[in-house]
Amino acid sequence: MTTRSRDQTQDLRLLGAGRLPSVDGPGVHLLESFPNSYPNRPYVITISFPEFTSLCPVTGQPDTGVIVVEYIPDACCVESKSFKLYMFAFRSHQSFMETIVNTALEDLTRALEPCWCRVKGLFAPRGGTRIHVFTEEFKILPKKRDVLVRKAVLAWKAEPDPRCR
Repeated sequence: MTTRSRDQTQDLRLLGAGRLPSVDGPGVHLLESFPNSYPNRPYVITISFPEFTSLCPVTGQPDTGVIVVEYIPDACCVESKSFKLYMFAFRSHQSFMETIVNTALEDLTRALEPCWCRVKGLFAPRGGTRIHVFTEEFKILPKKRDVLVRKAVLAWKAEPDPRCR
């Protein structure tokens, strides 16, 4: 017996398309979303991309690491295949690690308008130096909802994250 959820998927272009779009680099146009079925409940979604690769803008050498996105959705959630394609678009893109993490936050907040979003770049050591970049943004919300969202974020942040050690 198969069942069907109430998830709304009719507007997704990439999932199940059978082919990948040609990309000239990362951009908000690659991120697709679907409606959040629980917009009145602040809950955290975490997406980890452990095979992140980009290129140094000066030397062209590869940078690798883990990109972690944590967010509390408002009206919509990111579709995971589009997120994967977005991350893949960085592979031949030359940019500093700090720019990559901030660009990802800007693109995700533009595409999703989440209540809260944090992007972490946990980059592998290169030249004996390990770089971790964290950035976050809160959406301006009505006071009652803002309190609930910030409470959920504080609880989430209180949990130990072994990936950052």
